[in-house]
Amino acid sequence: MPSQRPDASTEPALLGLHRFNEADAGAAEEALLACCGSHRWALRLTAHRPYPDLGSLLAAASEASYDLRPADLAEALADESWMPQPLLGMRAPGSQAAHTALRAAHAAYEARFGHVFVVCLDGVDPEEMLDTVLSSIRTRLANDPDEERLIAADELRRIALTRLEHLVATHSEAGAR
Repeated sequence: MPSQRPDASTEPALLGLHRFNEADAGAAEEALLACCGSHRWALRLTAHRPYPDLGSLLAAASEASYDLRPADLAEALADESWMPQPLLGMRAPGSQAAHTALRAAHAAYEARFGHVFVVCLDGVDPEEMLDTVLSSIRTRLANDPDEERLIAADELRRIALTRLEHLVATHSEAGAR
């Protein structure tokens, strides 16, 4: 059955989903890589288009995240490390001492686990962000590497779903980031 183009009155997420579904494979994969740096994840989601609704896309993305192999997770975490953004929590309001502690915690985490610290901060007030990140890093530093890999994978999945929702909501043209 041919896909029907949403009209101008359609909510932006449906219009964005339509544009994502209709984008060429390369553009869709590139847009997905901005959500999660695993090529296997992006290829899988690209190959299963079209998605009938946002919930179906998010469910497929979540399932693909659970299926990431260790190498795929390492690829996605490495991609997070080069993203042009300050250390997680560094833009949050707080004292100089708290920011220094946060930088030290990030460095300790990377030294222990070999990748950047990831945590989904959806719903966290900006005033609580620094404390939330610092507390999360300190707690997770006590994890063994296998346990931390599972937690980091789940946090990365949650981050990817948030980015994917944003991508679809703001997808103004095929391949837009």
